[in-house]
Amino acid sequence: MNGAAAPERSPSASPPPPAQAQAPPSPSPTQPLEWRFSQVFGERSAGEEVQDVDIISAIEFNKSGHHLATGDRGGRVVLFERTDVKDHACRKDAEKADYSISRHPEFRYKTEFQSHEPEFDYLKSLEIEEKINQIKWCQATNSALFLLSTNDKTIKFWKVQEKKVTSQETSLAASCRRVYAHAHDYHINSISNNSDGETFISADDLRINLWNFEISSQSFNIIDVKPTNMEDLTEVITSAEFHPTHCNILAYSSSKGSIRLVDLRQSALCDTHSQIFEQHEAPGSRSFFTEIIASISDIKFSKDGRHILSRDYMTLKLWDVKMNSGPAATFQVHEYLRPKLCDLYENDSIFDKFECCQSGDGLRVATGSYSNIFRVFGVGTGSNEATTLEATRNPTRRQVQNPTRAARSLNTLTRAVRRGGESTGIDANGNSYDLSTKLLHLAWHPSENLIACAAANSLYMYYA
Repeated sequence: MNGAAAPERSPSASPPPPAQAQAPPSPSPTQPLEWRFSQVFGERSAGEEVQDVDIISAIEFNKSGHHLATGDRGGRVVLFERTDVKDHACRKDAEKADYSISRHPEFRYKTEFQSHEPEFDYLKSLEIEEKINQIKWCQATNSALFLLSTNDKTIKFWKVQEKKVTSQETSLAASCRRVYAHAHDYHINSISNNSDGETFISADDLRINLWNFEISSQSFNIIDVKPTNMEDLTEVITSAEFHPTHCNILAYSSSKGSIRLVDLRQSALCDTHSQIFEQHEAPGSRSFFTEIIASISDIKFSKDGRHILSRDYMTLKLWDVKMNSGPAATFQVHEYLRPKLCDLYENDSIFDKFECCQSGDGLRVATGSYSNIFRVFGVGTGSNEATTLEATRNPTRRQVQNPTRAARSLNTLTRAVRRGGESTGIDANGNSYDLSTKLLHLAWHPSENLIACAAANSLYMYYA
C-alpha cells in the first residue's frame, strides 16, 4: 500500500458520481485519530521507586500482531498475547464489521524468561550488561514461537512452546536454540531479520554482519566503516534494517544524519552504497550541536518498503526511497527544547536514543519525547494531524491546544523551523517537562491503530 494513500473512508458507501471520477488521485486528508487508553502492565503506584533492572528497553509486535514482546535492563524477555480476537477468521469478521471504536484490543501476560545474564570480558576488562537492546520475532512454526534477542555483545535465538508437565497440565517453556557470539568489538545497536527467512543482520558502531539462522559459529562481515587509522573516524553506524520484501536490500543510518541503502548483490563487502539520503543544512545554520542532534537514533522501513522513517534528536523524518534530494516530510517532535540544547548537552540528555514507528497503512508515524509523552503525526497529503499523548491512563490530559503547526504534509519538501520561540511541544501549554522521564521505546501494531509504549517499567497500550 502506498505510504501516502488513504484507505477508503467507508466501504459501504455508494460509488461516487462520474463527475468525481475525474478528480486527481491524491487522497483527502484523513481525520485525526481519537486515541484511548487500552491497558497497562506493571503500573507503578504513586511514589513507588523503579528498579533499574525493571526498566523496559525493547518492544516488538510479531508479524500478525497477535503477540508482543518486551525486553528489560535486567535481561528478561516478557511475552504477551492477544485475547480479544482469537483466530484469523474472527479477526477478518471483526475488520469487516468495522467496529474498531467500540472494540477494545486486549493482551494478556503469556510468559517470561531470562534471556541474558551479566558477563565479564576478561580480555578487555569490561562488564557486559544483560540489558536487552532489541528483540525481533521470527517465523512461527506449528504452535512454537521463535525470536531473536540481543544485548551489547551476544544474540540469542529462542523457541517458546507449550510443554506437557502432567497428562492434564501444560506450561510454556523457553529454550535457547542458538547463541551468536564473538562477532562484535563494539556494542550491538540493531538486529534485523531478512525476508528470506534464513538470514539476519547485526550491527554495531562500525560493522554490520550477516548471519544464517542455522549457523552460529560464523558470520559474514558485509559492511565495515572502520578507518585504517581510528583518528580518521568521523561517523558511526547507529541503526540498520533489512527491506521488508527485497532480501538483497538493507538500509543503515549514521551519526552524521545520513541513511545509506545497500544492495547485497553488488559485492561481498558492501562499502559502496547504492543510494544515500541526507538533508543538507542551510548555510550559516551550523552550531556546536548541529552534528550531535543530526545523529539518527532509529530507522524503520514502511510496510511496503517505499519509505524510510528516521528519528534524530529533534525531528522525525520520512524519506521516499525513490527521492534522495531530501526528506519527503519533517515533523518537529519537541521544538521547545532547541534553546536549551546547551543544558541538554551538559546533562547528557542530548544523547538519548528515541525510537520511531509507522502505522501498517503508512498514514501515520509516531515517536516519543520527554515527560513520558509520545507524538503521532499524519503523513497523508494535506494532513495536519499532530497529536500529543502521555503514557498514563489519561493520555490526552496534556493535549496541545493548536498542534497543527508541527506537521508537514508528505508532498512538500520542508525547511525545519529553527526559532526557539516556536514551541510545538507540551511547553506551549505552559506544562513543565521532565527530562528524567523519557519515552524511548514504542511499537505500532502491524495492522491496527494500536500503540504499545514503555514508560520506565510500565507497558502502556493505546488504541484508536
